[in-house]
Amino acid sequence: MNPKLTRVQKGTGNRQYRTMVSRGLCSLGILLGLSSPSFPQTWTLAELIRVEVSGMRNDKGQIVCALFSSAPDFPKNGDKAVAHAKALISHGHSACEFPGVPPGRYAVSVFHDENSNGKMDTNFMGIPREGVGASNNARGHFGPPKFDDAAFQYSGGRLDLTITIAYL
Repeated sequence: MNPKLTRVQKGTGNRQYRTMVSRGLCSLGILLGLSSPSFPQTWTLAELIRVEVSGMRNDKGQIVCALFSSAPDFPKNGDKAVAHAKALISHGHSACEFPGVPPGRYAVSVFHDENSNGKMDTNFMGIPREGVGASNNARGHFGPPKFDDAAFQYSGGRLDLTITIAYL
């Protein structure tokens, strides 16, 4: 092989490699610049609803929390909640957090998902087999609590709620 030709090819390859890497990094920088929001965040870590949950009969499974903004689906239809959270249990206590919630009227429902299947288990009559709770510790009469009984006003900032689980 011709040593001069080999050196030129090696140098050309390094130059091409550096050019390719440089272009890739520039493209990545442009993409990252375009994907970042051009407006400030509308919430901070200090703006959140934190729900302390107590009264679990054991530490099995998890706590599932749902934040609702209207009455029609509260508390039965968790798919219609505006936010969801899950948390582990330690010594009969747990906490769910909902960051970035805009001011408004809300209600929280929680249940102790003892078998971690992600749904509230009920008996043949529809009565929960797992512990349940709602904001304001609202309780239902022959059914789930009403949204108006569990509702609270959130005006922003940090709001700490406490819910005690009940086993029916």
